[in-house]
Amino acid sequence: MKFLENESDKIEIVDGTVDVPAIIDSMVEQLPTDNPFYVMDIGDIVRKHQQWIEKMPRVVPHYAVKCNDADIVCATLAALGASFDCASKGEIAKVLSLGVAPERIIFANPMKPASHLRYANSNAVKTMTYDSDTELHKIKQYCPDAKLVIRIRCEAEKAQCPLGKKFGCDPVEEAPRLIKIARSLGLEVIGVSFHVGSGCADFPIYYKAISYARDLFDYAAQLGYTFNLLDIGGGFPGDTGTSIDEVALIVNTALETFFPDKAVRVISEPGRYYVSSAFTLVTNVQSKRVCLNAKTGSIDRMMYYLNDGVYASFNCVLYDHQVPRPKLIGDQGGKLYNSTIWGPTCDALDQLIETIALPELQIDDWVVFENMGAYTIPVASPFNGFELPKIYCYISKSHWEMLETLFPLQNECSSCTECLPNSYETVACA
Repeated sequence: MKFLENESDKIEIVDGTVDVPAIIDSMVEQLPTDNPFYVMDIGDIVRKHQQWIEKMPRVVPHYAVKCNDADIVCATLAALGASFDCASKGEIAKVLSLGVAPERIIFANPMKPASHLRYANSNAVKTMTYDSDTELHKIKQYCPDAKLVIRIRCEAEKAQCPLGKKFGCDPVEEAPRLIKIARSLGLEVIGVSFHVGSGCADFPIYYKAISYARDLFDYAAQLGYTFNLLDIGGGFPGDTGTSIDEVALIVNTALETFFPDKAVRVISEPGRYYVSSAFTLVTNVQSKRVCLNAKTGSIDRMMYYLNDGVYASFNCVLYDHQVPRPKLIGDQGGKLYNSTIWGPTCDALDQLIETIALPELQIDDWVVFENMGAYTIPVASPFNGFELPKIYCYISKSHWEMLETLFPLQNECSSCTECLPNSYETVACA
């Protein structure tokens, strides 16, 4: 398979639509109950990419590799013509190994280790962010011909994971000074970036941030710079049932208002948008405890212990502030009990859900969690010796054939500089 040679033996190609619930029903009848597993619908990522192109045609997505660095995810997006947001030399190496041109990568970590800067420089990854004068001097030393993007702070009031405390400079007070310092050092600054916060729920903030960027484009022009890149970051929703329609309308309106000149290249850094709904986690009840009321003898609470927890897939509860929503397989009618769901380790921190009303479950019952593709797999560890979930990948035959066709075209066109402003054009160019 040309599309993903190392992973093709792990991908099930099916006729028609990939029916994830039906696949899970079939799998739980065949698989042992020892270990959890993921079912991945590759077509879900393909559909998300098509929706993005339709809703925000001017904004070229640079997938945030940190969100889910599974080979199949990165290879799928590479085949589709998406670009990449990398935060380390490890992520850069992974993306480059797929044949992605270095021009399709933004090194979007404002605080980069010197060795990572040297690696980026030696591999022609030149576009990178900064938000401090210290970083400018470091870049001057290790990557003097970098194409710099100043990262400003404009944070949503409601975001799943705020980032402003760690990254971004004030767009009014700090940014002009940092642009001026870059100018004095002889460094090339090409644009402005921002990140409103991962899992943003305050979409009008994009309009405000884009307006700040416009002001900085104008200020930089006074110093002799000609900015040509705007990076609107991430924060886009990706769970089943969510839509980018509202944020797309706001972004498109802001771009038309503040950046009508199409010579300005606009990019983004979506992560969870692409992968959240593509992965469904299937767990199993390994142990159970019935807590009785000491006075009445009635059931006070049920406690269930699954074979996956916060040290593995559910690290998202601690680090990404996610709220798991279990779905049960089969007929689970009957009385509901206040229940607590735990992971398998010997740490009391390993709690998935403190209290939820559930019918009584039994040992070896399966429990399904949808929307588990974002900020889960890359952070998971085999703490206490528990195995990590295996990923079972499914794709429709039509999508597989399309990706096999697109992947070599993207590679053949990787050096075509005419396509760089909009990576969607690479297919037509090949």
